[in-house]
Amino acid sequence: MANPLLVNAAELLRRSGLQKDFVMQVPLVDLEVVDDPRFVDGTEVDVRLHLESMNDGIVVDGTVSVPWVGTCRRCLEPTGDTSVSEVHELYQRTLTDPDAFEIVGEQVDLRALARELVLLDAPSTPLCRPDCAGLCPTCGINLNEGSCSCSGPPVDPRWSALDQLKSDTGDR
Repeated sequence: MANPLLVNAAELLRRSGLQKDFVMQVPLVDLEVVDDPRFVDGTEVDVRLHLESMNDGIVVDGTVSVPWVGTCRRCLEPTGDTSVSEVHELYQRTLTDPDAFEIVGEQVDLRALARELVLLDAPSTPLCRPDCAGLCPTCGINLNEGSCSCSGPPVDPRWSALDQLKSDTGDR
């Protein structure tokens, strides 16, 4: 499988200050992301990167965006959004920075960077919205759609001694 994110950086490596822009749609399978339930088969990753050569390597700036799907962790409704990851990374021929990616020959392989961003920034336990009320723990009604008449979650009888302690101290 050809790697669309393998960039020939020969020209960039010759002179400091040279710049190159990349805008492409990359199939998720090209990033070796398979069987991840957060992504629908055939999903494409939007890659928008700006490469600039420096004395000690190539700086890569831009964004990597990918749509994801999931189930809200509070109300269990289907949800989805697009994860947009900001990129600011350094590629070096000789790794002097422990966080830098390596330039092999005259090639900059952006696949590992894009894959890392896709996998880390798509939520593993998503919310349908930040203020999701979730489900009533007693009757199971979706509290985003209405309220229920339940008195609250049942109290574990193992904690009943603490209720007694609270009433003995006068609710301080």
